[in-house]
Amino acid sequence: MKAFAYARFSSDQQREESIDAQLRAIREYADKNKIEIVREYTDEAKSATSDKRPAFQRMFEDLPLFRPDCVIVHKLDRFSRDRYDSAYYRRIIKKNGGKLISVLEPLDDSPESVILESVLEGMAEYYSKNLARETLKGLKETAYQCKHTGGTPPLGYDVDSDSRYVINPFEADTVRKIFSLYAAGKSYDQILGAIKDRRTKFGKPFGKNSLNSILRNEKYTGTYIFGLQKRSNHNSHKKEPNAIRIPEGMPRIISDEMWIAAQARLNDSKRKAVNKAKRTYLLSGEIICPKCGAIMAGATTVNPRGYEHSYYGCTTKQRTKGCDQKNIPAEKIESAVLELVEEKLRPDQEMAEAILEILNAEDPNVKEYLKELEETEKKQARLISMVESGGDFPSVMARLGELSNKEKTLRQMIAEARKAEVDLKTVKEFLASMTDLKSLPRERQREIINRVVDKIKISETHIDVEFRILMVAGVRNAQYKNFILCCDYIPLY
Repeated sequence: MKAFAYARFSSDQQREESIDAQLRAIREYADKNKIEIVREYTDEAKSATSDKRPAFQRMFEDLPLFRPDCVIVHKLDRFSRDRYDSAYYRRIIKKNGGKLISVLEPLDDSPESVILESVLEGMAEYYSKNLARETLKGLKETAYQCKHTGGTPPLGYDVDSDSRYVINPFEADTVRKIFSLYAAGKSYDQILGAIKDRRTKFGKPFGKNSLNSILRNEKYTGTYIFGLQKRSNHNSHKKEPNAIRIPEGMPRIISDEMWIAAQARLNDSKRKAVNKAKRTYLLSGEIICPKCGAIMAGATTVNPRGYEHSYYGCTTKQRTKGCDQKNIPAEKIESAVLELVEEKLRPDQEMAEAILEILNAEDPNVKEYLKELEETEKKQARLISMVESGGDFPSVMARLGELSNKEKTLRQMIAEARKAEVDLKTVKEFLASMTDLKSLPRERQREIINRVVDKIKISETHIDVEFRILMVAGVRNAQYKNFILCCDYIPLY
């Protein structure tokens, strides 16, 4: 047997098993059971309440490539403390021919183990949520004292030995300069030029998002705030009804007058942006910057004569000036991609049959699911017979409930894995709907691009368009497969 090993440590402040100790126990278990560990994955200072763990995600990317017989963890809570995530990722392991093994919680396929496993996962989730509740309670008490509750303090402030905010003179001068320039009518680009020699709290050049975050941060007026719900860079300081707000709870950096002037201009700009008619950018989010790998987004500028120029620009360049990729004229690349879609996804017999073959390919796990469903139904039938003949009613009914839930899960998995059952006529009709794309309204063009284009890579000599085959109207649960089609050279600049 071959296995992946996974170990996780939440925080340096918690007294948990170290990464080394977990891996040592996993290796000893593997040696004892004659299992070969082919790859090891470790996440440090990462919580199991979320699946956003780099090594964890990398392990699941590698599963289809290596197809190990099992994934071994020290304890189940090292794998996940969220029951939904645990079930979801267990299913992925199973679909790739493996199973999850816990060194300290040996479980088999018996009904008792199913119950025990659910209890262990429930306890892990309870521990995590209860810890979060108690931690929040402690943070609120700290907040009522106007003390720092953790993380990086805002630009302009440091934290003293008593966890209270104190002004950082040089950073505070940067904050005042940003507010005064903005209140005086300067644009974000002009402000970035004026502070190009200064750096953020993390030592990086300022970008437009960091400027917006500073200009929206009410703490600079001396108001201590705790409990804001961060949703995005553009409204991270939006007022919340349950937030703790204590006027004069921390040192003031800017005046009330400067704050009011900045907010008035920010709100006026927001209203203008909402009311301004927007151009539909067909390829926003699809084009990959060849220099830095970031997404290229659509934008329009207006010169002094009123002439509009629409283009796709690198988002890294827009935020931080950290990329020198040229802007790409929107009309040229949009026209090229529309022509390529029409040319390659043509409604002929050969293309329709190729797509149909991909769409109708059945998941290889369907047979396994059907076999397991048949066994589950047989067990249900036997238990029903026991009830009818006077068996131990409470325990039998409990087991019937478990089997019923298992049956529902299996039927859902079968429905998701089954072939799409698309006919040739449906595929041809869809392909025919994409002819003469340039004559369609832009919103319809954008809709089609979203359905058939996965990503666009550009260079000085050609465009690579990666298509996705999850596009036929009315297809449910169809798997998709990407393929690349190269366009002839089209000068983009």
